[in-house]
Amino acid sequence: MKAGSNLEKILKSREFAVTAELGPPKNADRDVIEKKVKILKGFADAVNVTDNQTAIVRMSSMAACSILVQLGLEPIMQMVTRDRNRIAIQSDILGASALGIKNLLCLTGDHQKSGNHPQSKNVYDLDSVQLVAAVKKMRDDKRFINGEEIKEHEPRIFIGAAESPFADPTEIRTLRLAKKIRAGADFIQTQAIYDLDRFEEWMKEVREKGLDKEVHILVGLIPLKSFGMAKYMNTHVAGVNVPEDLMKRIKEAEDPKREGIKICVEAIDRLKRIEGVHGVHIMAIEWEDAVPTIVEEANLLPRPKI
Repeated sequence: MKAGSNLEKILKSREFAVTAELGPPKNADRDVIEKKVKILKGFADAVNVTDNQTAIVRMSSMAACSILVQLGLEPIMQMVTRDRNRIAIQSDILGASALGIKNLLCLTGDHQKSGNHPQSKNVYDLDSVQLVAAVKKMRDDKRFINGEEIKEHEPRIFIGAAESPFADPTEIRTLRLAKKIRAGADFIQTQAIYDLDRFEEWMKEVREKGLDKEVHILVGLIPLKSFGMAKYMNTHVAGVNVPEDLMKRIKEAEDPKREGIKICVEAIDRLKRIEGVHGVHIMAIEWEDAVPTIVEEANLLPRPKI
């Protein structure tokens, strides 16, 4: 075991993993976190806590993750390199490990111009691949980036990275995946996938390169709430394509939310049968109530205890 997290144990045992997402509030209200934990607990093996997603100021990911640890729900701390240099990054990794946080998702982060402080300065001292390599070096080699030794109590972290199979240029996506695996990624969470035919073709390429044997792949799913949301995903979210047949289903549905859940459950049923897929990552954006329904209807309960 690299970190001994619940997520690592689930994946190592070849169980089909379920992760979800929790967005911290835009204030200091702990109750918001506690309410979301009550919804998600028992329905996900671990929960991503976002790090100022879309470059909008929110409660810090580490603080929110610490609350999850206290409440008995395993967090996956997201860390973006947009806001930290290598000193702050390594400091936060040590702090997270000391707080009992065992999973880390390494991201570059949305550009600050898309958020609520467009005038702020970014950092980007490291990119996401370099962040993965830095965490691995701290954990496995007991060394900081500069080569200095970590004397005892190195951070024990299960390292995650993200991949967007359909982002441009698409021809480099498996190469980029391989680069993250070589850097030290233990698990991958993908961007939201709706076009499953196209995704199966991508997974075929992943298998041909043997990458599915080197990393655990969790497929991202965002349940659709409305036709407007589906149109927005198509036009504003890089690497996401909602096929016309799904657009039609959502547009014509009497209850678009119910149809969105149904589409998500159907996707999980199909993903279970794709070789190399080790789980799903359900991103019900500010709709955490949908997660228990999706997990139950996809026959993913009870979650395994290992």
